[in-house]
Order: sequence, then C-alpha cells, then structure tokens
Amino acid sequence: MSSVETAKNSAWQQGTRDALPLLGGYIPVAISFGLIAVQSGFSAQETVLISTLIYAGASQFLFIAMVASGVPLWLVLVMTLLINARHLVYGPNIAPYLSNSRWWPLLMHGLTDQIFALAHTRLPQLAEKDRMGWYISAALIAWLSWILGTAVGAIAGAEITSRWPLLGEVMPFALPALFLVLLAPRFTSVQWTLTMLATIVAALVLKLMGMTNSAIPLAALCGVSLFYLMQAKLKAEGKAHG
Repeated sequence: MSSVETAKNSAWQQGTRDALPLLGGYIPVAISFGLIAVQSGFSAQETVLISTLIYAGASQFLFIAMVASGVPLWLVLVMTLLINARHLVYGPNIAPYLSNSRWWPLLMHGLTDQIFALAHTRLPQLAEKDRMGWYISAALIAWLSWILGTAVGAIAGAEITSRWPLLGEVMPFALPALFLVLLAPRFTSVQWTLTMLATIVAALVLKLMGMTNSAIPLAALCGVSLFYLMQAKLKAEGKAHG
C-alpha cells in the first residue's frame, strides 16, 4: 500500500473514531423520532425515508407533527427551512476546508449541529489532503446511526419504552446534551462564551415572546453575528496596534 493510500485510510479511520461518541446522542433521539412518527400515522418505511432524506433532527419532529395535524404543505416547507436556517451559518464556516472537491456542496447534507461542532474543531488541525476523508467518514457514521436508530424506533420503539419507561423520558435530551459537550472546549474563549450566552438569552426571549418555532434559528443568527462582530473588532484593534 502506498503512503498516499495509507494517509487516506488514516484520515477515514480518524473520522470514524471521532464520530463514534456521537452515536450515544444520535441513536436514542432517532429511536424517539421513529416511535413518534409511527404513532403519528407514518409507516416504518416512510419514517426511515424521512430520516434518510431530510436528516435534520428537530425539523423532522416538526415535520411529522405538522403533517399529522393537516397543516398546508407550503407552511410545513417554510417552517422546516426556517428551523434549518442555521445551516446558512454552518456551511460557509466549513466550506473553506472542503471546497477543493467539487462534491462538497452535496456533502453538506451530512452537516448536522454535532458534526459542525466536531468539524469546526478538527478540520483546522488536519492536513488539507486528509480533510475530505475525515469529514466523509465522520458524517457517514452519524447519518447511518441516525437511520439505524430511526428504524429501531419505528419497529420496536413501543416495546422498548414500555419495558423501560424512564428511558423513553430521557432519550429526547441526548442530542442537545451531546451538542453542549462538543462545544464545551470552546468555552475557554471569551468570544465563544459570550456568543453562547447571547444565543441562550436570545432563544429564551424569543420563546417568551411566543416565537417558539423560530427561536433557535434566530437565536443562532444573533449569536453568530455577535461572534463575527467581536472578531472584526479584535482584528481592527490588532491592525491599529500593528
């Protein structure tokens, strides 16, 4: 095996290893989704297809709730896009590390909150030739685990929660908890800490104002705007002192 092939395999293996801890958050929430979707009237096949094609966590829960309630399709589409508006922030932050491949726009399908948090930390540490392999393997592990968890929930979710009721109560919180764990190392930075606090406050205020469905994406945009304003200020101060 050549040194190039060895390096490529190493990047894929590293991506797999880095993504494995995500399974502890993805699978429980996916099981919850599979169970709720079937209880809402979707077939097991339709439920798995939703997780395969939409693959958007909170948006999927909103999607099945709105469809089951008979909400017009155009409104379902608008609300789903609104919740996923945070990807307008995620994509441009990750693209510089992957844009040397013509396939990178398609690979954004695998860019979830958790993969973003992981990639934003890991990709800058990798050599340029290793980044694509790392990202594909990490995103693929996460995607397949989400599909697998959904299938388990759709087929056997009712049996699981009837045997272990407490498990059914805890599972929906696994994914947001995992996201916070992945972001925790960033809290050593004043910028990241202030950004997180601003995002949380904005989300709570929007929630209290009754803007429940749009609270998360709007709060995320608020936090990101603050982060880039602080970065711009620091750069300007650096140039002034330089």
